[in-house]
Amino acid sequence: MKCLILAAGYATRLYPLTENFPKPLLKVGEKAILDRLIEDIDAAGLIDEYIVITNHKFAPQFETWASAHSLPITVVDDGTSTNETRLGAVCDMQYAIERLCLDDDLLIIAGDNLLDFSLTSFLRYAQEKGTSCTMRYYEPDESRLRKCGVSEIDDTERLLSLEEKPAEPKSHWCTPPFYFYTKADAARIRDAIKDGCGTDAPGSLVAWMCRHSIMHSMEMPGSRYDIGNLESYETVQKTYKGIKR
Repeated sequence: MKCLILAAGYATRLYPLTENFPKPLLKVGEKAILDRLIEDIDAAGLIDEYIVITNHKFAPQFETWASAHSLPITVVDDGTSTNETRLGAVCDMQYAIERLCLDDDLLIIAGDNLLDFSLTSFLRYAQEKGTSCTMRYYEPDESRLRKCGVSEIDDTERLLSLEEKPAEPKSHWCTPPFYFYTKADAARIRDAIKDGCGTDAPGSLVAWMCRHSIMHSMEMPGSRYDIGNLESYETVQKTYKGIKR
């Protein structure tokens, strides 16, 4: 299984911190956000390669970061240099797949989110289901629902639909940017793009995929911290203050 890390954004809402520095490498506590993620995932022993898809501006910094690790980490430069010319998350996925000739199950994660539980539980869930999978959490605030990907789930945890930033949310289930795609479904990303799938938000691929394949959704056993702006970064820093693990 490969782990594809989405890190090609420019994090303009975190300027000046991220004007010349990639958000996933910002430190929370004693460790970079991305270090916390991959150290947790690697504990499962299921990933044989970590692939960071980033932009041309930040590729050198990710290369330096990767060289300091003993884990098998590959950095892919998508060739973009500005927020206005970015490829979008779904096109970045396909770019990495084509560039590296990937033909495997894929764990796809955003490199700028933190969780207070282990992602290994999600990997085990996906293995048990034998399908592509997402996670979900209950969001009571409708104004927040309108800013995220909202899922519909049946009583078997099958994912029926996902809509990005809906004007009228169909449920209270939010879908964070952590996904598992089977080898067969990962091979269909090109078809999704050709079929008009939205390419900016990674949830757009889920919206397309669950109409063409069986997917399931695991309820998150804890909380997610989305570092989207300076205020949220400060909040996470306080939460993790003094934590050295």
